[in-house]
Amino acid sequence: MSSPALVPTPMPASRDVVLEPPAVAMVWTGAGRPHETVAVPGVVLGAGETLVAIELATVCGSDVHTVEGHRSAPTPLVLGHEHVGRVIDVAPGVRAVDGAPVNIGDRIVWSIMASCRDCDRCRRGLPQKCRALVKYGHERIQPRWELTGGFATHAHLRAGTAIVRGGETLRAEVLAPAACGTATAWAALSRADEVTDVDDATVLILGGGLIGLTACAIARQRGATVVVADPDPSRRALAVRFGAARVVDPRDDRSLAAALAATGSAEFQIVLEASGSPRAVRAALETVGIGGVVVLVGSVFPTEPLLVDPERLVRGLVTIRGVHNYAPKDLDAAVRYLREHAADHPFEELVSARYPLAQIDQALAAAAAGVAVRVAVDPRDAQRRR
Repeated sequence: MSSPALVPTPMPASRDVVLEPPAVAMVWTGAGRPHETVAVPGVVLGAGETLVAIELATVCGSDVHTVEGHRSAPTPLVLGHEHVGRVIDVAPGVRAVDGAPVNIGDRIVWSIMASCRDCDRCRRGLPQKCRALVKYGHERIQPRWELTGGFATHAHLRAGTAIVRGGETLRAEVLAPAACGTATAWAALSRADEVTDVDDATVLILGGGLIGLTACAIARQRGATVVVADPDPSRRALAVRFGAARVVDPRDDRSLAAALAATGSAEFQIVLEASGSPRAVRAALETVGIGGVVVLVGSVFPTEPLLVDPERLVRGLVTIRGVHNYAPKDLDAAVRYLREHAADHPFEELVSARYPLAQIDQALAAAAAGVAVRVAVDPRDAQRRR
């Protein structure tokens, strides 16, 4: 007589995780109001989810736009979507982008969003536009999901979040921005590469913020000649250290032509607009060469519409691509780039101010001032004090 078959015990769909001391989240309730401190004593960890202790978060420009009232956001919410941290609990079966299991103790970077991975957009390779999209730092806090953003001691990652192991050697200041700015820079150049080869191209980057400087470094590593335009002399000086062959002040109408001539190239094959300035967008469309590609990255806030000369686009065989956020493969490639090439440029210097979590309002004000490329928010003081 054969033995009865063993029936596996089903795994629980969710379980309570107690946090001792409680997690701390800084909650934003609206423009002009200071953040409020909220204690979160535990989370309900569901299938496919991960709990992370945040090591460092950085302030993105969209965080500043939100608190200044330039973009709508549901309140109350926990802002912040550039972060690095360590896994302290994880549901069974969660895997990183490279397919390896995610384990407790892993130091990770995670994507700005969680996607369903099954809708038509996800299947088309557009998870950042998933029909059931959830974005960290942009969602209203809710029961069972309070740790929704990076300005907290912990983050509760939903199923469908792209996770990439960051390793132990890179500094947190280098890894944290990968979750937004670095991955977006990689995505922008990848989309340009689908039109014209980045290798040996002459590239114009408009805007010397984190995305522009990172794109400059990546393009230079691939053999491109890069010109960076920014009105801030300190950003132009940084661009040289990130591989720019020439830097220009875009307010000088003759500067771009002179910089292009100095490179020895007849035209810009790739123009990446990373500032969102309407003037810079116009310059991108007017400057790109025959058969070139314009990649618009910075236009993520409302501006006046621009007039476009369709004949110039048609006769010039110009491609215009918009890049908003990125796909998991871009985050994975961006972190891999940092592992291999971060030492080639002063990435750690892009984060030149650091504030404890309790001073989040001061950190956001410093970011709005625009002196630092990135401002860091350090939650470890809050964890030690509780």
